[in-house]
Amino acid sequence: MLLSLALAGREIYVHSIGHRLGGSGTGPAPDIVSQLPSGAPVIAYIDVAALRGTRDSPLTAILGLSGARAGGDRDYTSFVDETGFDYTRDLDRAAIALWPAAAGTAASVTREERVLVIADGRFDEQKISRYALRTGRTVSRGARSLYQVPGHPPISFEFLSTTRIALASGTDAREFIALSNPGPRDPALQARIDRLAGAPIFAVARTDNLPGNFYANFANAPQLERLARGVETLTLAGRPEREGIKLELDGECNSTKNALEIEALLEFSRVGASIAIGDPKTRRQMTEEQVAFLEAVIKQLKIDHEDRSVRLTLDLTPEMFGRAPLAPLKSPPNRAP
Repeated sequence: MLLSLALAGREIYVHSIGHRLGGSGTGPAPDIVSQLPSGAPVIAYIDVAALRGTRDSPLTAILGLSGARAGGDRDYTSFVDETGFDYTRDLDRAAIALWPAAAGTAASVTREERVLVIADGRFDEQKISRYALRTGRTVSRGARSLYQVPGHPPISFEFLSTTRIALASGTDAREFIALSNPGPRDPALQARIDRLAGAPIFAVARTDNLPGNFYANFANAPQLERLARGVETLTLAGRPEREGIKLELDGECNSTKNALEIEALLEFSRVGASIAIGDPKTRRQMTEEQVAFLEAVIKQLKIDHEDRSVRLTLDLTPEMFGRAPLAPLKSPPNRAP
């Protein structure tokens, strides 16, 4: 149900990278972002309407905004035909609040990933409602109707106006939609959001509120775990430029010492990645285009620090994307799928 909005939210979460972009903030955060719950540890935003006007940018291809219907996916095509909604054409902007699985305090821990999306666009309420009621049901919520659709995970959504919709996933998605119209946000988090207000794609995460199991992979590497826990916030943003896309990722640490150590570790990892890409066994698991793309990324990625922040900057060009389509890795030879 409403797979297009869910897809848009997921694409934002996966592909949005960056911070500061030359101090591009131009005013307060978009109104739609202010409607998200104030306690969400991860906030993201995408201005689809702005990106739709840059069809020659590789960023539009990453987000599926080139006008093609989800790569010709038959289920999505059927969804568009029956609901009249195509996110490549009808979605204008979306704000996302994310609660990773098991995130939160002991009193409010969540055991599954929760996502709340508030989106602006053009929606045919009658068609979308009819599509949802094939398997779902409605619940009265004041003067409006809340639609609940079973699935993995279940989804609830509500038309806030003729041009705005709220959609949530999870077993208690209905309550998550009720979290809209929040109180004041944490001032430090809000300041970071405001600083990115001019970017068409951005995300801000409070890493001090991540689930404990996030650090499980560092159990046998105490130094890495210490450095990971020392990152307090991640700020991400991306913006199309004339020659491609400028991406940055900025992690704010709890000390300058940790920032320097993380910078050194990332530089060491760059060298290791370069060696790995040169390994014939690794190259056999990828297409030639993917190898060329990764080699270009390793070469062009900039890593530096400023006080307590570590920043990764990458300029992606159309040539890099043209040579490296987003395809899954090939299975190694002589290995069972």
